[in-house]
Amino acid sequence: MSALVTYLAAELRRRWQAVRDTKDGGYSTEAVLVTALLVTLALVVVGIIAVKVAGKADSIDLG
Repeated sequence: MSALVTYLAAELRRRWQAVRDTKDGGYSTEAVLVTALLVTLALVVVGIIAVKVAGKADSIDLG
């Protein structure tokens, strides 16, 4: 188990260094913030739709 953890830690360090060494090492802060905002907005919209659909389904008279 210890060898596996050591290997995974070394692999993670190697990959992180490779990302840092590239010219474009990741997303800009702006891109991350816009993505987070869009995800939050999508979750809010899905929540609103789910509440409205559940309300309509509950109001159906079955008999």
